[in-house]
Amino acid sequence: MSGRPFDAVLCDLDNVIRFYDMAPLAELERAVGVPRGTTTRVAYAPEVDLPLLLGRITEEEWVDSIASALSDRVTRAQARELGVALAEAPFRADDVVVTLLRRLRGRMPLVLVTNATLELERDLEAMGLADLADHVVSSARVGVAKPDREIYEIAAERAGVAAHRCLFVDDLLENVEAAVALGMTGVHYQGPADLQKMLGFLPGG
Repeated sequence: MSGRPFDAVLCDLDNVIRFYDMAPLAELERAVGVPRGTTTRVAYAPEVDLPLLLGRITEEEWVDSIASALSDRVTRAQARELGVALAEAPFRADDVVVTLLRRLRGRMPLVLVTNATLELERDLEAMGLADLADHVVSSARVGVAKPDREIYEIAAERAGVAAHRCLFVDDLLENVEAAVALGMTGVHYQGPADLQKMLGFLPGG
């Protein structure tokens, strides 16, 4: 045993490291007369979202699906505009979290475990995070999404660490519970303090 509480960190991306600005979409929804959040509710329904997250459709095809689902509420042109606004929503990385995670470099493996699209690599590059993790396990690349146990097993294998020696961090409780069921230490992420607490044993903590 290493004497450390865990030997690898498996970390979610969205709403932990990456955050989207939904203000432009909300303004467009107001302009076309649909309630705020309508587009995301339609877009993230499993039948619309899961094919994208499993790498079976492109982002453009996802936009088409969103537009089709919204076309009974607004014009086809407006529906497509809403889909594009969601797909192209601006995003940023949380600098505090990135700094915390960079402290892992050379000390233990960091694996990003994310339900993502085929554009993930491009997005990481845009945020300057292409080198943040030792490995990236993207649902769109491995064909399985959280909370399916297989994606956690893939992540632990990439880390080269037994599941019970992995820390798993995610903003969705169901994803954390799935990791804990495999023996991982789970953190239901709600803010940087949650990560700071778990990484406090590292030098510089």
